[in-house]
Amino acid sequence: MPTACSSCGGTEIEHDHARGDAVCMSCGSVLEDNIIVSEVSFQEQTSGSSSVIGQFVSSEGGGGFGKSTLHSSGLHHGLGKDSRELTLQQAKKRLVALGNLLKLNQHCIDTAFNFFKMALQLNLTRGRKSSIIDTACLYLVCRSEGTPHLLLDFSDVLQINVYSLGRAYLKLSNALHINPPALDPCLYIHRFAHKLELGESTHEVSMTALRLVARMKRDWIHHGRRPAGLCGAALLVSARLHNFSRSVKQVARVVRVSEGTIRKRLGDFRDTASSRLTIDEFLKIDLEQEHDPPSFLEAKSRGRHQSVSQEESAMTDETRKQLDNRESNSFLVASKEGRG
Repeated sequence: MPTACSSCGGTEIEHDHARGDAVCMSCGSVLEDNIIVSEVSFQEQTSGSSSVIGQFVSSEGGGGFGKSTLHSSGLHHGLGKDSRELTLQQAKKRLVALGNLLKLNQHCIDTAFNFFKMALQLNLTRGRKSSIIDTACLYLVCRSEGTPHLLLDFSDVLQINVYSLGRAYLKLSNALHINPPALDPCLYIHRFAHKLELGESTHEVSMTALRLVARMKRDWIHHGRRPAGLCGAALLVSARLHNFSRSVKQVARVVRVSEGTIRKRLGDFRDTASSRLTIDEFLKIDLEQEHDPPSFLEAKSRGRHQSVSQEESAMTDETRKQLDNRESNSFLVASKEGRG
């Protein structure tokens, strides 16, 4: 506390602990304001119980709990730590446990904890299960750091619907204004390849699949598509190139997508110029030309079909009019001959 005024040099300083300030009595300057004291003061209420005067200030920067009541059995539980600090401690334990299950490093867990604190400050935790918020924070870190984790991994560990987790993740990323990069299918190739039980050829199959995925990305096939579908199609082709008889059903079970999705990605790759190369040519030659995106080709084909349908409809209408005119003319001629 100051013993002399910095403005006039006076030594007559009045300290008001109730207001938490210090004022110079000579010039009226406020030397200190909102003084934080470590003493705990109590006041007795009309009911006979005692309550704490002041407010607890947390080291995390949150608000206090106001007044806590002192009963005959001792202090209330909230006196030592406010509810926000307890919430953060519990969240930290849950994030560490979940991160260890998914083999995430400490940096990812600490970053997820920071995301949780921001979500708590924005009241995003209200009305939602703590496990869903924890998953959203950890998955946001995985997307930002580029780790090979899928939202299905969290769903399997916690046994929570993956769409509920996805909605919470999107809500969190939008509220925090974080736009994570798009998923790179190359991150998951080695992981899925090990599950196909390819033995010593796992690395070779993975490298060929990575080359296929890179070619698909260059041909705009990965835009708007989930990475698991591209990984499944690339691993299926790569496995068969290395003489492994893996079916679409087996690959679909590993990458967790439907068989139709893998067939659709195979169809997209079949329409590219790279699919017409031989195995040796594909492994040695990098085509410079890029194929049009599948969605663009589908829209173009759909527009062509619509124009053809409109032309056919117009021709049908014109033919119908001509037939109607012929029938009306024939009727008029027949009427005239009957009168004659």
